Amino acid sequence: MSAKLAFCAGLNHSQFLFLHSPYLRRMNEQPTYFDIVAKTQFGLEELLATELRAIGATDIELLTRAVKYQGDKSVLYRSNLCLRTALKVLVPFASFYAHHENQLYRRVRQIDWEQYLTTEQTFAIDATTNSEIFHHSKFTALKMKDAIVDQFRDKYGIRPSVDTNNPDLRINIHVHDKLVTLSLDSSGATLDRRGYRLDRTEAPMNEVLAAGIVMLSGWDMQSDLLDPMCGSGTFGIEAAMLAANIAPGRLRVFGFERWKDFDATLWRNIKADAERAERPVTAKIWSSDLDPEAIEVSQKNARRAGVEGMIDFQLGDFLESLPHSARGTILLNPPYGERLQWEEDIIAFYKEIGNRLKHHYAGHTAWIISANAEALKFVGLRPSRKIKLFNGALECRLQKFEMFAGSKGGAKTEHGFNGLDTD
Repeated sequence: MSAKLAFCAGLNHSQFLFLHSPYLRRMNEQPTYFDIVAKTQFGLEELLATELRAIGATDIELLTRAVKYQGDKSVLYRSNLCLRTALKVLVPFASFYAHHENQLYRRVRQIDWEQYLTTEQTFAIDATTNSEIFHHSKFTALKMKDAIVDQFRDKYGIRPSVDTNNPDLRINIHVHDKLVTLSLDSSGATLDRRGYRLDRTEAPMNEVLAAGIVMLSGWDMQSDLLDPMCGSGTFGIEAAMLAANIAPGRLRVFGFERWKDFDATLWRNIKADAERAERPVTAKIWSSDLDPEAIEVSQKNARRAGVEGMIDFQLGDFLESLPHSARGTILLNPPYGERLQWEEDIIAFYKEIGNRLKHHYAGHTAWIISANAEALKFVGLRPSRKIKLFNGALECRLQKFEMFAGSKGGAKTEHGFNGLDTD
C-alpha cells in the first residue's frame, strides 16, 4: 500500500478533503505549483493581490484578510521577501472534518510528521478557531501538539520539543465549524516585523498597515510625501523602501529556511535579484514630530532600514507648518483621543488639523487615519474617499482630503514653502 493510501485508510470522502499539496509531495523533486495563502489586514486584500501578480502568483482569489493563490517555491520565497502587505505566508497541506477533540487528535496523529520534523527539532503551533465544538484555540493547539509528540514517542521513545519563540517548524491549525485545515507557516515571525524598528514610540503603527496606507494613497513616488506626526517614522520608512524598491524582508530570517527541502541556492539568487532591482529615490520624503525623542527613534529606525539618507527628519509642529513645495501627499496618524483627558481637546485638535490643511496646503492631498469617527467630522473638509481599516484591534477610517490649488486660503508662497509658518 502506498504511503498516501495507508495514510487515508479509514477516512471517507466527507472526512478527508486533501492531504499533502503537490509542493509537499515532491519535496525532493523539481518544484511545482501549489496552493499558498497570504494573510493580511482587513482592507488590504486587493493591494496584496496586486503585489502577488507582480511576483508571478497565479489563480489569485481574494478572501477576508487573506489571499489564496498558486505558486512554485520561487514564488513562495518571494512572497516572504517582497510582499509589503502580507502578515503571514502559509502552505496548506491537510484538511479534514473533526466532530470532537478525540477525532481531531486521531486525524492529526495519522499524518506522517517525519516529512516535516525530526526528534531533534523544535516546533510550535498557532491555532485559530471559529467553531461551536472547538471553542478554545489554545486547547486545540494542545491536542494537536499531543498527537504529534505521541507519534514520535511511540516510534522512537523520544519526542521533538515545543519552542514557542523560535521554533524550527511553525504549524498553523485553522478550525471553521468542523473543518480543520493544517498549514506550514513559511514566514515564522509575522512579516510586519521587518527588523528595522527596534526602537518605537508609544502605540506605533504596524509596518504592514503603514505600507498599505502609502500604497492606498496613490503616491506617485515623484512628488513630496509628508509624515508630519511621524512617531516611530514608519510611514516615511515604508514610503522610502517602496520608492527605492527595497525588499521589506531583506533584514529577516524566515521559517522556510529551516524546512527540509530548503533550496539555499534558489534563495541566494532571489535575494540577489531583489538587491539588483533597488533604485535611487528622487522624491522628497519629510518626517517630522513635536517630540525630539520621536525624531531620534525614527532616525535610528531609518538607519537600520537603510533609508536614512532618503528621509528629511525635522522637529516641528504640523499645526505651525507650511508645505515644502506646491504639491505633495500628506499621511497623518493623529492621536485618536485615548490619552486626551477631555473630549473637547481631541475635537479642537482635529479642527486645527483641518484648518492647517485648508489654509496652507493647497495642491496637496491628505490622508488621515483615525479610530475616532466623531473627531474626524471636525476636520471640516469633505473627504473624497473613505476606507475601513484596523489599527490593531481598533476599527479605523482612512479618509482622503484634496486641497485644490487656488481655493480660499491656499498655500502662502510668500513664505517660500520653508516648512515653518512664521505668522
